[in-house]
Amino acid sequence: MTFGEWLRWFSNLFVKEFLTYFIDPASRFILVVPLIIQIFLFGYTATFDLNHAPIAVLNESHGRFSQQLVSQIGASPTFYIRRYLDNASQMKDELNPRDSLAIVHIQSDFDSKLAQGKQGPVQIITDGRNSTTAGLAAAELSTIIQEFNHRYVGVPEGIDIETRAWYNPNLQTQWNIVTALIGTLSFIQVLMLSALSVAREREHGTFDQLLVSPYRPFEILLAKATPPIVIGIAQTFIVVLFAVFWFNIPMRGMLLPPLYFGIFIFTLSTVGTGLAISSISQTMQQAMIFSFVLIVPMVILSGLVTPVYNMPEILQILTYVDPLRFALEYVHGVYLENLSISELWGQIIPMLVTAVVTLPFAAFFFRRSL
Repeated sequence: MTFGEWLRWFSNLFVKEFLTYFIDPASRFILVVPLIIQIFLFGYTATFDLNHAPIAVLNESHGRFSQQLVSQIGASPTFYIRRYLDNASQMKDELNPRDSLAIVHIQSDFDSKLAQGKQGPVQIITDGRNSTTAGLAAAELSTIIQEFNHRYVGVPEGIDIETRAWYNPNLQTQWNIVTALIGTLSFIQVLMLSALSVAREREHGTFDQLLVSPYRPFEILLAKATPPIVIGIAQTFIVVLFAVFWFNIPMRGMLLPPLYFGIFIFTLSTVGTGLAISSISQTMQQAMIFSFVLIVPMVILSGLVTPVYNMPEILQILTYVDPLRFALEYVHGVYLENLSISELWGQIIPMLVTAVVTLPFAAFFFRRSL
């Protein structure tokens, strides 16, 4: 066979494979629309730039200099002051739910020390759970304060800035990324495994054997859901071991019981999503395509790439249907903050809702296919 003959022979196979992606309207939709959506998602959310980031201010001085400093910070396009605190005890309530990225604490002797030509104490407290944005916020606030300092002649010492980061004292990126992988890696693997389960039966021709088996549809679906859950929980355990013993990220308090309670709920919601995909997919190829279409936006909208509050408002609304967002907040809350289950119901309930919606959806389509 000459090269030309081989090329014509091979082109038939190439055209056949190429047409399989465009003959089916659903396949054309999957190839075009998700691409456009992901372009917008990456363009608007995959950034560490700070734009209109929320901060809180605790001004214990209330003098002329402190008021001017607060006004200058509030006039910055980088930040907006979402709350003025009354006392230091409110700081935890502001940072724990991630309502504010940072807190500017102007101490009570700020004005008096500046008037005496001494350093005026200002403390910047950032949320170290996202070390990248915390560092950017601290640097930008320091720049604003230094600019304010240069405006006042006759203050030789200027303002003494003290920066602290809660939950991640050294602002190590690994603390944020590695702990987030506890939920992210299991999410990807569990979604793929559960999405391929029923589709694999159809493609391999063994689905008909299930039809004549003595098992009920519920039992078959449960049998397909259990292994991905076990695998997902085992994977999170391995990631925790690496986080503690390899990356030296300290555990705070009794980690494992509350952590794996949340991981189980999250894995249940992921399996429900995967089985729903598998129940409506006729082939493994379709199941994989549907899975990848979901994985990329859900990872971006989870807050792993960039904080949720830094996204456009419409995308922030979309994050409420993303269980991975609440899983990462739950893992960070347990691992880095030592929060209890009772303090994290705001993250558990959305994951439960996802499981309650997707599992019956998967069961319905699975019974229809029998």
